Amino acid sequence: MHALQFEDVSITYRTRDEHGAPTEFEAVKNVTLRLPRRGTLGIAGESGSGKSTLIMSALRLLPDSARVTGTVRLGDRDVNELSWGQVRAVRWKEASIVFQGAMHSLNPVQRVGRQIAEAIRLHDAHPKNGRDAYRGEVAQLLEQVDLPVHTCDAFPHELSGGQKQRVMIAMALACDPEVIIADEPTTALDVIVQERVLELLKRLVRDRGMSLLMITHDLSVLAKTCDEIAVLYRGEIVESGPSREILANPTHPHTRALTDAAPVIGDPKSRLNPASRKLSDPGHTTAVTAIPSGAGDEIVSASDLSVRFRTRVGEITAVDRIDLACRAGEITVLVGQSGSGKTTLVRTVLGLQQATSGTVRFRGSPLGRKQRELREYRGSVQFVLQDPMSALNPKHTVYEVVAEGLRVQGIAGDERERVRQALIAAELSPPERFMSKLPSELSGGQRQRVVIAGALALEPEFLIADEPVASLDASVRGEILALLLRLKHRLGLGCFVITHDLGVAWNIADRVLVMHQGRIVEEGEAEAVLLAPRHDYTRRLLAAVPTIADERPGNEEAGVR
Repeated sequence: MHALQFEDVSITYRTRDEHGAPTEFEAVKNVTLRLPRRGTLGIAGESGSGKSTLIMSALRLLPDSARVTGTVRLGDRDVNELSWGQVRAVRWKEASIVFQGAMHSLNPVQRVGRQIAEAIRLHDAHPKNGRDAYRGEVAQLLEQVDLPVHTCDAFPHELSGGQKQRVMIAMALACDPEVIIADEPTTALDVIVQERVLELLKRLVRDRGMSLLMITHDLSVLAKTCDEIAVLYRGEIVESGPSREILANPTHPHTRALTDAAPVIGDPKSRLNPASRKLSDPGHTTAVTAIPSGAGDEIVSASDLSVRFRTRVGEITAVDRIDLACRAGEITVLVGQSGSGKTTLVRTVLGLQQATSGTVRFRGSPLGRKQRELREYRGSVQFVLQDPMSALNPKHTVYEVVAEGLRVQGIAGDERERVRQALIAAELSPPERFMSKLPSELSGGQRQRVVIAGALALEPEFLIADEPVASLDASVRGEILALLLRLKHRLGLGCFVITHDLGVAWNIADRVLVMHQGRIVEEGEAEAVLLAPRHDYTRRLLAAVPTIADERPGNEEAGVR
């Protein structure tokens, strides 16, 4: 008997066309997949391929507008024939889901420990009372995902993105389910934490006898975790089989496109020249050649910068005596784990966080603290946020979003023309097609381009981008990175990029800074840092990067370890 199986499953959504007339969209088409007991199955595909829709059907989490045909079995039971009471009993206890967006899945006004304990309490035949009734069980779960016990008392906003994702995994483990369904569980994680999470998931399958169904667009993650891989394209399974066979000899163009999209550090083809195969048209490949423009004048710098916080567990030094220099026409990439202090450093450089000591300079002059001085500075140095959905007002059109900065800065002139030129610079053409759209009507890549357009509308001297491609699919990731390179080439625009993805650094960085526990432990030209690292921590980061090549036949470490 299989732990979970989909037999000839099709899922159709009732929706409306552009004229408002009722219509239907078939998101999943005749899919048959089987997850064996104590087994691992990975589903690969881009956004919109139907991955999440398929796995949500396993626990009846689809909206009322969805119609499911075929059979979904959890163990020996048909999920679609269960009563709502039976479905509630099955969730968490027999099968649980690790959702992708930890930032949006956790209750912002409840402490983490209480949220983890809630799942245990709901399925406890004799529930305990009291605030700390399940603290011991929660502490054990946090330990399994490499979080300290005092995380119980934290609110979600006090944790990094990677820490929140590990809390979600702890919640999924709370009732010791037989099946874990993981929806992009490592998308927001740095390579060290990603490696730990993948090892944890494999250990759970091995030691607890669980079954794992994982979906992601990253084949290198599936290669490291799953015995079997199925590739989903436009709602259909186009290729499936043992993971080593799929990776060694992909037969479908979409599978080859996913394989090609994984960056390989040291590959000269992707150095300052990211190439992405258009996955909506797997037979077509696009490549971007960006000529390095060379570093210009120093724009943003910091000297002996430190930031310390007082917390309930004592004083924490988030940024520790950092020196920094960013120049025009140069892309500097800051890499490091979640919690290393990257975002705190960026907030301080932007004037959003008060430094405990040290100085931030703009074109050699210390950054002022008066509102007028900060407004002028932020007009010249623009910030591109990590999550475009959080950065964009869902009720504002693209035009309003891009024009907002112009209005805040009080910039005179033809507003519509400046918005139009900003959209063109962000490669949203023709701009008139996008001006009236809402964020919900755009793809992930288009939303990120709108955020970049909002920054470009002010004609800044420098961009600071916090994880600009962390939540994007492989093909869209390549497009956004290529856009940053073209902006550098065409406009001489410098950029300071913060990321946990060393592949991003290899793709676009002129210089790389490595941050660990609040300090810069290594810096230099990208090739020198990434190909010949001097610091142990940098070598550890590079060793943790999953690659498809490591899992292919012929490698002595291949296979699920």
